[in-house]
Amino acid sequence: MKEIAAYLLAVLGGNPAPSAQDLNHILASVKGKDLTELIAVGREKFATIPSTGAAGAGGGDPAAASPAAVEANKEEKVEEDDDEDMCFSLFD
Repeated sequence: MKEIAAYLLAVLGGNPAPSAQDLNHILASVKGKDLTELIAVGREKFATIPSTGAAGAGGGDPAAASPAAVEANKEEKVEEDDDEDMCFSLFD
């Protein structure tokens, strides 16, 4: 089972055809380490990754959003408002 997990990690990491040596390297990197410590280190690494989500989409810094993402978000909101202004219903 751990070999399958290592294979999947390698593929997710960008290696489309991991070798046995690649899998052994992944498994050796975590051998003998405490799971909770590994998770804590992983969380710290994720905390340093900048968020690229649109403002208001959950946890992103609105000031860090790209102008294109902000504009796309505005356009999306306008389209939603247009749909709500229609004065008919399928059941009228």
